[in-house]
Amino acid sequence: MAEGIAARQRTVTVEVGGVAVGGGGPIVVQSMTNTDTADIEATVRQTADLARAGSEIVRITVDREDAAKAVPHIRDRLLQMGVKVPLVGDFHYNGHTLLGANPACAEALDKWRINPGNVGFKDKRDRQFSAIIELAIRYAKPVRIGVNWGSLDQELLAALMDENASRSEPWDAKQVMYQALVQSALQSAQQAVELGMSPNQVILSCKVSGVQDLVSVYRALAARCDYPLHLGLTEAGMGTKGTVASATALSLLLQEGIGDTIRVSLTPQPGEARTQEVLIALEVLQSLGLRTFNPSVTACPGCGRTTSTTFQELAQEIDAFLRAQMPVWKRQYPGVEAMKVAVMGCIVNGPGESKHADIGISLPGTGEAPAAPVFIDGEKAMTLRGDRIAQEFHRIVEDYVERRYGASHRPD
Repeated sequence: MAEGIAARQRTVTVEVGGVAVGGGGPIVVQSMTNTDTADIEATVRQTADLARAGSEIVRITVDREDAAKAVPHIRDRLLQMGVKVPLVGDFHYNGHTLLGANPACAEALDKWRINPGNVGFKDKRDRQFSAIIELAIRYAKPVRIGVNWGSLDQELLAALMDENASRSEPWDAKQVMYQALVQSALQSAQQAVELGMSPNQVILSCKVSGVQDLVSVYRALAARCDYPLHLGLTEAGMGTKGTVASATALSLLLQEGIGDTIRVSLTPQPGEARTQEVLIALEVLQSLGLRTFNPSVTACPGCGRTTSTTFQELAQEIDAFLRAQMPVWKRQYPGVEAMKVAVMGCIVNGPGESKHADIGISLPGTGEAPAAPVFIDGEKAMTLRGDRIAQEFHRIVEDYVERRYGASHRPD
C-alpha cells in the first residue's frame, strides 16, 4: 500500500474467472468492448487487444439472441489464441430470457452484470431479477449489481422523493438521488443473498457522471457494505475531459481506500484505439503507487532551454520501446515493471533526475555541448554523442534490464 493511501476494508472476495476482486487484493483493471458481440471476429480481436493492453477483465454486451449465441464461440476463439481474460456479460432488460434460453452463453461467461433499474418494471421486476439470480446460483457465476443514475429504479426514487417531501427539513434533491442509488444497490444485493446467492458472488457499483457525485455516492456505499466495489465515472466523455475527469474521480476514492476494480469509460476519439481506456486506468493505479505495470519514464516538460525537439522525440521513443518490450520482459525479467527511466532535456534538472532514476539520460539543451551523459543506479556511467543516441540508449537499457532482472542475478 502506497504511503498516504488508506487501507481498503472490503472483507468479501469474489473470484471472476480466476481473478480475485476485493478482500484487500490488488485493484483490478476492467474494460469493455464496443463491437457488436454477434460479430465474433471483431469482438475477439478487440477483446484480445484490451487484454494485451493490460485489461484483466473484459465486458461484452449481450443484448439479443445472436449476441448470446456468439459468446461461447468468442470464448473458444480467445482460448485458441492463448487469451484467458475473464469475460463479463452485460445484460439489460432481457437478461433473464437470454440466459435462460442460452445455457452455453451462461456457462461461457465468467461474470454477469445486471442493472436493477432496468431488469424489469413494476410487478415483473422482482420476478425477472430473481430469475437471473437463480440462474447465477445454478451456474455458480458472480454478478455485478450495477446501478446507474441514468437508469435508476424510478419507483424507488419516487418513494424516496415522497418520503423526503414529508420531512420537516427536506434534503436537497441530489442527496435523495444519492440515497436512491445506494439503496438500489444494497437492497438488490440483500435480495440476491436471500434467494440463496453467496455474498462471495456479489460485486456492487453505483455509477454517475459527475466527479463530486461519484465521490459522495461511493463514500456512502462503502460505509454500508463489505462487498467489493467497482469504480467508474460513467459517460466520462472523450479526450482530455474524459481522461481528467475519470482520473480525478478514481484517484480521490482510491486514495481513501475505496474501490476494488476500476474502469475508465472513455469515449474514443475518431481513430483512437479502444485500448486507450485501459492505458489510462493502468496509469492511474501506477501514479498512485498502488500497482506497477510498466517501467515509468520521467521526462522533461521542455522550456526555453530546450528549443530542440530531440529530447521529446527520444522520450517518446523510449516510452514506446519500453511498452513494446514489456510483454516479453514481464515473462523473462520479474520486477522490471518497477524500473524507473529518466529522459531529460538540459543541465538544470537533467543530471539530478537521471541520478534518481534506475537509468537516465540527460540531453543537451540549447547552447550546451552536444553530449548526453547516461546515469545508471545513481552514477554517471558514460556519455553518448552523435546521431544514434536513441538506438544506443535502447541497447544500454536492454543490457541494464538483463543485468539487474535476469535469472542469473536473482536471489536464490
